[in-house]
Amino acid sequence: MTFLRRFPMLTLSCNFGRYSGGRWANFTFGTIRASTALLVLLLLGHPWGASAANPDLETVLTGSRRRIEALDYRVTGRLTRVDGDGKRTTYKFAAKAHWFPDGLRLLTEISGAGAEKTTLLVHMTASGRVTIEAMLPGETAASVVPFEHWNDPLVGTDFSYEDMVESQFFWKSQELLPSQKYGARDCFVLKSTPSSQDRSHYDSVTSWIDSSISFPVQVVKTLHGTGQQKEFLYYGLRQNGGVWSASQVEAKLPGKPGSSMLVIEAGSPKAKLARKDFDLGQSGAQSSGPGENVK
Repeated sequence: MTFLRRFPMLTLSCNFGRYSGGRWANFTFGTIRASTALLVLLLLGHPWGASAANPDLETVLTGSRRRIEALDYRVTGRLTRVDGDGKRTTYKFAAKAHWFPDGLRLLTEISGAGAEKTTLLVHMTASGRVTIEAMLPGETAASVVPFEHWNDPLVGTDFSYEDMVESQFFWKSQELLPSQKYGARDCFVLKSTPSSQDRSHYDSVTSWIDSSISFPVQVVKTLHGTGQQKEFLYYGLRQNGGVWSASQVEAKLPGKPGSSMLVIEAGSPKAKLARKDFDLGQSGAQSSGPGENVK
């Protein structure tokens, strides 16, 4: 999940076990006509060619990417898994994120019963390439989470490791679908599809983005191979210090009982974080001064 501000999304299970689970030819074009044809081909093949021809698509992508590239938050709250029979399992969590010259870093700390703690460090580059490291209960050093485990439930919730960051907005293949109303909100509908260079367990991600604030209100992800969908709903949208965020994020799978809810209780949208704040060897995402309460 970048979650909220979206303070990026996060979640969980009672099981804190490990992860759960030749040659180019040289051509000489002797005419302006041939050169023009080449230029057209290059534009058609360029990932930004389509957005340049569609100003609304360019608006959506620019707004979403700038929102993520401006992230500098620290938050605390709780993460709850609600089973189909109403049973609730709640965890404490803390997270912080900042966009550096080499991309986004997100450090998340999830605390279970007693001293059990799971810490994740997600790094996403400007091209959308993601790496995930995890330090699990009882471990003293972080290890890279293999791609085949990115879709595992994060400590037993409906969120996966991959859901912690909004990499879909940086994929090369983007399609703007007809605009829709979502409640009272006018929304752009963006379908993002990963290319062969974009590592993802999803075949597509469709986002309903409020056209006035460039913030998603609903996201539907379609899993690769199975076609199963996962839905994310964003509640309590508000602006704090010029930054839009959601106070709650719900994740659920249609047809499966229960859901998972991430609730933000306090935080700062402008935490002035530095690289040293994302050292997995330090005390974690909660370190530093108090944040602002979220109403």
